[in-house]
Amino acid sequence: MKKAKSELNDWGRPEYKRSELGKLVRGKYFKRLRQATNVVVLEPEVAKAFPTDQAVNKALRSLMSAKRTAPKRAAKSKIKNQTEKTHAA
Repeated sequence: MKKAKSELNDWGRPEYKRSELGKLVRGKYFKRLRQATNVVVLEPEVAKAFPTDQAVNKALRSLMSAKRTAPKRAAKSKIKNQTEKTHAA
């Protein structure tokens, strides 16, 4: 019967020795990876509505264009003053 390979020794070729490879550094490339990628995790119900990345991009682009063409709203303080005047009358 063959012995199962040990997981500790199953990381590379036999001629490589872990002790000769130097110290491991956790997160060594984290900043570089973070700058090179743009990953957004969607909530499950949102992911169901947008099954592909193209669908998400299309929806976001239409939202951006709608925001650009929408008329600007009055400031909240102006609206609050107007509603107070109408309720006082």
